[in-house]
Amino acid sequence: MNTERIYAWTPAAVVFDCDGTLMNTENHWQEARELVLRSYGVAPDAAFTARARGVHYTECGRLMAETAGQPGLAQEITDQLLENFRKLVADNPATLPGAAELVRLTAAFAPLAVASNCPRDVVESSLGQAGLLDHFAHIVVPEDGTLPKPHPDVYLTAARRCGADPGDTLAVEDSPCGILAAVRAGLRVLGVGPYPEAEVAGLVDLWLPSLAEPDLLAWAASRTPRPSAR
Repeated sequence: MNTERIYAWTPAAVVFDCDGTLMNTENHWQEARELVLRSYGVAPDAAFTARARGVHYTECGRLMAETAGQPGLAQEITDQLLENFRKLVADNPATLPGAAELVRLTAAFAPLAVASNCPRDVVESSLGQAGLLDHFAHIVVPEDGTLPKPHPDVYLTAARRCGADPGDTLAVEDSPCGILAAVRAGLRVLGVGPYPEAEVAGLVDLWLPSLAEPDLLAWAASRTPRPSAR
């Protein structure tokens, strides 16, 4: 990793993942998965949790159906997963440390987008409840032929809608699935969260334990504001 790839650079656009990056909702996904699987008499283990993290909810539903020994119920289990997740998010929306400040600082110098595997209504609702939705020019999710992460589609689409070349765009991600999507799209990548395995860490330009890191916020604050943001 090379900090200069981020800190000596001003991206033309910044694209954030939502779950586990901006919003503290990864625990909601885990709880929703557990609630559904336990209703089928299954207790998910650590291996299942690792496989399910960050994948599109339809793929997660399929994995859950296989784990429950009910592959024919994949759609029903997916619907149950989303129902539980939406309720948990509505009951307890919360941003992760540093997320709100970083969004406000980066919005001053670059157009922002969200690239998420979540349903659009979940992304917009959670960001709206957190007071962050108005900072984002675009919300990109897998719909209308746009494939989910780890395919690069959502990141390519987000960069294009922001009017930026992928190579001039920064992705902010927390999951291996999302990092792979951003790398495949050609974006520079800031990873955030507990330090990952070497294979994942090797894909990112910079990995930080939190978006509240002082050096990161100082970098964002030091960028030249866009004329429209003055």
